Amino acid sequence: MNWNNWLRQIHRWLSIAFTLAVIINIIAMVQEKSSVWVGLMALLPLTLLLLTGLYLFALPYATRWRGAGRSGR
Repeated sequence: MNWNNWLRQIHRWLSIAFTLAVIINIIAMVQEKSSVWVGLMALLPLTLLLLTGLYLFALPYATRWRGAGRSGR
């Protein structure tokens, strides 16, 4: 498995972790047992999702940019 496929797989698992953290946060709010750490629990996967998502978003543009430099356009 190459680097891009590995990163895509990590991004998928991070989205699952983020979804679970949000669901746990909603359950804690409904039960009125919310604490600061429950609210902040979703921030770590969200931050990592942002970083991997930005990389995956820029990847096609970077590939075109690198390809254009090689062909001498």
